Amino acid sequence: MIPVGAFGRVRPFLAEEAHMRSTVALVRCDTYDEETVFEAVSRGLGFLGGPHAFVSNGERVLLKPNLLVPAPPEACVTTHPAVFSAVARLLGEAGGLLACGDSPAVGSCAAAARKAGIAEAAARHGVAIVDLAKGTELSAPEGRVVKRWHVADEARDADAIVSLPKMKTHALCRMTGAIKNQFGCIPGMRKGEFHARMPDVRTFAEMLVDLTVALEPRLYVMDGIVAMEGNGPRGGDSRPMGVVLLSADPVALDAVACRLMALDPELVETLAAGERAGLGVWREEDIELLGDPVGEFIAEDFVVNRRHGSTTGRPGSALFRRMMRDLVVPRPVIVAERCTACGTCVRVCPVDPKAVDWPCPGAAAAGTPPVYDYTACIRCYCCQEMCPERAIQVEVPPLGRLVHRERRL
Repeated sequence: MIPVGAFGRVRPFLAEEAHMRSTVALVRCDTYDEETVFEAVSRGLGFLGGPHAFVSNGERVLLKPNLLVPAPPEACVTTHPAVFSAVARLLGEAGGLLACGDSPAVGSCAAAARKAGIAEAAARHGVAIVDLAKGTELSAPEGRVVKRWHVADEARDADAIVSLPKMKTHALCRMTGAIKNQFGCIPGMRKGEFHARMPDVRTFAEMLVDLTVALEPRLYVMDGIVAMEGNGPRGGDSRPMGVVLLSADPVALDAVACRLMALDPELVETLAAGERAGLGVWREEDIELLGDPVGEFIAEDFVVNRRHGSTTGRPGSALFRRMMRDLVVPRPVIVAERCTACGTCVRVCPVDPKAVDWPCPGAAAAGTPPVYDYTACIRCYCCQEMCPERAIQVEVPPLGRLVHRERRL
């Protein structure tokens, strides 16, 4: 029998429920030519049972791409419109009533969708663009760290959610993919509250898993045709990977993406947390790979944080955390020659008082960069994530460089 979640949505088969491994489809796709991408996504869905395995005629389906900020497709910040178009076409043909939504960190969903090229693709396929800006309380008693959410109405009311993540690096979580993509279902600035409440990466990862369990997406299609490496998820560099990944198990999908980045999945907190919560499996022996050989896609030199240890400082006493953050833990650093004094980093800093702020009155008008108070910085890296000029990098302090024997991500 197909397992059904709290809202009547079909949940993916989990290994412990079905006594079988989770399935991830890998399909080669070296170009964003729309018809080529459609064929790749169609082939990948075929390995998982086809579109009708995930959507029934007349169901309301929310497509959730990564629309972090308004950015053009070539910037590799957002899900590419060709991937969005392929999924929309296939699920629409299966009878789904489709909408597309996200809650970007900057601006509206409509503005981000236009810049990303997704609005045009949505219009061609009759997909409504919705801004996940208003929310409703959602009870989730099964949550490990969060049992009550304020989630976007469109995410709560949909019969099914299909998540369309982008393969990217991330300063806090090392990589961002299927599990983290649901964070955009939290309206507006409420996302910043979670960074302030959960400053260590382990608890933050458990929160992301709780959210994915509560929302129960049915399918995940990851755009890895051109990924982002280095200073992600916004300021990194494009890296052709030539792959589309599909799965009903977000833990397994992210674990496979890690292996393509030559990143040990054990270092990614969302994967261990996801398995503990019963969301999916990450170990190689528990994942069945279908499609093209995985070895064709592994990039040993992919630029990603492979350092052992927490990206925010290990849980423990306040004194220990403060010492680790000040002396060892990577920290955001402003590259002065790139900074335009736009103030984005100051606005998005979730702590009060701000950990990054203007050094004096009039500094912004004078073009003087903001400065950090690292004793107040929780290492959420929201400033680095949102900087439009790629002027903030994550750097290891001097003692940390001795420990890790490397300088930057």
